[in-house]
Amino acid sequence: MTVSSAALDFFATSRRDGIAAWRRIADALEADITSGTLTAGSQLPTEALLAERFAVNRHTVRRALAELTTKGLVRATQGRGTFVEARRLPYPIGPQTRFSQNVTRDGREAGGAILAAAHVPADERVAGLLGLSAGHPVLRLDTLRSADGVPLALGLSFIPLPRFAAFESALRLHGAVTPAFAACGVPDYRRLETRVGARLALPAEAERLDLAPGRPVMVVDSVNVDLAGAPIQATRALFAADRAEIVVQS
Repeated sequence: MTVSSAALDFFATSRRDGIAAWRRIADALEADITSGTLTAGSQLPTEALLAERFAVNRHTVRRALAELTTKGLVRATQGRGTFVEARRLPYPIGPQTRFSQNVTRDGREAGGAILAAAHVPADERVAGLLGLSAGHPVLRLDTLRSADGVPLALGLSFIPLPRFAAFESALRLHGAVTPAFAACGVPDYRRLETRVGARLALPAEAERLDLAPGRPVMVVDSVNVDLAGAPIQATRALFAADRAEIVVQS
């Protein structure tokens, strides 16, 4: 393999300045990202090509990419490669908060999947949020929402039964919450309250969201009500903090 003079200069400078080669590589790639040379969503060169560019071994490149992943600048996807993270999605929260609208408003494609669904008894917290007695049956839905195919939020929703016995099948049919509620006789609804917190992602959550272990997530607890004011949905959503920013609308 022929090593370019620029790569040799890079490596020599790293040694002379006492700066680890992986740090110099991480800084160089970060500069390419912030300058727009590497655009959001673009794929980075392979480890082999980066190793050749900087005249280092692949282990050194891997350490640099791990640093960029930890900083939330890139995302490694199994079997596909490493991609530049897109800018944070502005996510407005107001009287009418709709995931698909928020994503498409930013020019991205909204996606979602139901990870699990079950009829369960409401615990005291969920029952209180939905105005039910503890133990009342509710539909529990575990979902994963995405923007342009990139995981954005894990959702855990509880919906009263038997009023919304047809909700799960309607959601699977329409692929979105608003038409699913409409199919169950609720043509519109509004956000009653939203509470926002933050913590580090648990290992299973980080895996689902395609995050580096220990990255922060925003915890968004919300309650939606129908136009008569009856609670119809209590949700806890975990947003990848590197990919979204909450915008509170008045």
